[in-house]
Amino acid sequence: MTYKTLMVHLDPSARANARFSLALKLARTYGAYLDGVFGAFEPRAGDFYVMAGTSEYYEAHTQLRAEQRGAMERLFHAELARAQVKGHWHAAGANPVAALMQRSRTADLTIVGQADLDDPEAHVADNFPETLVLGAGGPVLVVPYAGQFDSVGTRVLIAWNGSREAARAVHDAMPFITRASRVSIAAASTTFTPSSSQASCDDLAAMLGRHGAPEVDIVRFDRSASESTGEALLSYAADGGFDLLVMGAYGHARVQELVLGGATHTVLGSMTLPVLMSH
Repeated sequence: MTYKTLMVHLDPSARANARFSLALKLARTYGAYLDGVFGAFEPRAGDFYVMAGTSEYYEAHTQLRAEQRGAMERLFHAELARAQVKGHWHAAGANPVAALMQRSRTADLTIVGQADLDDPEAHVADNFPETLVLGAGGPVLVVPYAGQFDSVGTRVLIAWNGSREAARAVHDAMPFITRASRVSIAAASTTFTPSSSQASCDDLAAMLGRHGAPEVDIVRFDRSASESTGEALLSYAADGGFDLLVMGAYGHARVQELVLGGATHTVLGSMTLPVLMSH
């Protein structure tokens, strides 16, 4: 199993180039085709033309977006040629979330950035990464907005609780897992007490070994009463020098509301390493 089609979200944000660089490296590693999709926040024209004095702002914004899109498209094609990677450029248009969601469903792996509240150009829509993770239908690699990630997937930490979502994430991450130099399974539960999850971890380790993964170790870690499961996972990943966290994403959409599981919400908000999530 390998990744043959990657999709990376591009925008005018400060971290877009780093995300694109990582996507190029992964495309070269897996011999994959790379779809670049430019999607940025687009205000509705009608909201401006009904307000006196705002139409000029909308026109200036539209021109700026066109210039940003053109610059990123030129960079995309130049970097693909330099890296000798095949790919295609797409512009998401007025509804970037819907366009990115649809494009992600024909990709083996989707690469997006963590929400960055300090960079207005990183804002596509409210809860954008969360919406994509829950709706993509496949694995989403979320890249933190802070830090440098020259390598991803050489030291893999799997958050395992035996759930359907966790199992989906493991299978979706198999190309990373089989290439890794180190794989650890963290028995991640909310109580962190001995249970039948140990046997489940043993079974998972055996299955990964049959796929050719390196020697897999099973770890348990304690957390303080004030520490959440997501915080404990991130702390353990940082202390252990891991460069990829694999975990299931838990949540669902209600009317006008996105409801995430506790660990999913914590990791997406506070991640310090790339995280592959599947729902």
